[in-house]
Amino acid sequence: MDKYYTLNDLAMMSGFTTRTLSTYLTTNILHGQKEDGTWKFTEKDIYDFFADPYVKEGLRIKNSAVVFDFLADNAKKTKRTCVILDIPASREENRELSDFFCGQMEKVSDTQFKLDWDNGHCRVILSGAEDQIAQIMKEYYSR
Repeated sequence: MDKYYTLNDLAMMSGFTTRTLSTYLTTNILHGQKEDGTWKFTEKDIYDFFADPYVKEGLRIKNSAVVFDFLADNAKKTKRTCVILDIPASREENRELSDFFCGQMEKVSDTQFKLDWDNGHCRVILSGAEDQIAQIMKEYYSR
């Protein structure tokens, strides 16, 4: 059985709002299937979406913004951290990474997550509360 991602999963990974993703669906840049009123996307749907040149540029901007916003915030009130993981990964490993990090995001409240898949490569960006990211990284390295 194929693993499906929801519109919210895709929004979390990409940084695009669900409204923007809906526009991409309307303009056929993003493909998926709607079942019982819920959009579902396969791994291939996401790969194809991330590979679109227009989307790729948007992802690059969104990912850069997470890092730049972190660096620009000189008035942090709590301990914050930003982690960038560049991981050589097959398509199967990319799926496992996205599953792992999407699952982790369900456990935290003060962390941003961006993911970009490319041929043979996965980039993960985490930014947020130091303790939450430390726990995610601990679980990542202990898998």
